[in-house]
Amino acid sequence: MKFMETGRVINGKAHAAAIREEVKKQVTGGANPHLAVVLVGEDPASLVYIRNKEKACKEVGISFSLYTLPETATPQEVMDTIDTLNNDPGIHGILVQQPLPPQISKHDVVTRVNPVKDVDCLHPHNLGLVAMGQANVLPCTPSGCITLLKREGIDISGKHAVVVGRSDIVGKPVALMLLNENATVTICHSKTKDLPGICRQADILVAAIGRPKFITADYVKEGAVIIDVGINRENGKLCGDVDYENIAGKASYITPVPGGVGPMTIATLLENCVRAWELQG
Repeated sequence: MKFMETGRVINGKAHAAAIREEVKKQVTGGANPHLAVVLVGEDPASLVYIRNKEKACKEVGISFSLYTLPETATPQEVMDTIDTLNNDPGIHGILVQQPLPPQISKHDVVTRVNPVKDVDCLHPHNLGLVAMGQANVLPCTPSGCITLLKREGIDISGKHAVVVGRSDIVGKPVALMLLNENATVTICHSKTKDLPGICRQADILVAAIGRPKFITADYVKEGAVIIDVGINRENGKLCGDVDYENIAGKASYITPVPGGVGPMTIATLLENCVRAWELQG
């Protein structure tokens, strides 16, 4: 990997747009994939995310249906909705929007979705396949990170990748996927000793902790590749987990927030919908 003197900004919007065009070509014709999203309650952020998903689906020719349940829905009502979608051959992908109300078990929900229709790749069966490097669909945000690296021509093999954050949605699966690409992987978390020192060893640093501008220039070695997964709001503006302004000149490549990893999450979801559709043939 050849490092540059100044950080190159990885344009996630452009890469996502290219992927959407590729997906659009795959679904032109008679039948098309159908994504069903289940929303429990009316979380404002969830409503924004769902609108973005619906818009993206319509742009590429994927059918979209939203199933809404009240905030007070019982676990059985949610499970019945998932079962109905599992049993509907016209539905190829199922996504249960999170966060869920406290009375609904996230574990029960993700394990109820048919693994073949699990376009979020949260079912234990699918995550197991990710660990084995044999997944049919991939976790949306982690896959977006890997795709950005590959599309930028950044060699992952043999590099030391440090992942800051160990969530089930991003940290753990992106670490597995980096390992599958032959990186040497270190996972850091709230109990890690000398976090700055470990981060400074990274050729590729993935920040996924949900704390605005937590990763400062002191955490980054010259020429490192920075993938910022964080989406935070500070003083009314969106920012990542990385102190972008003070790190951009030190990194060889860096993703901005917004416009970096975020657009890739939905692009991967579209790819997963097509893959699930193909598998259900």
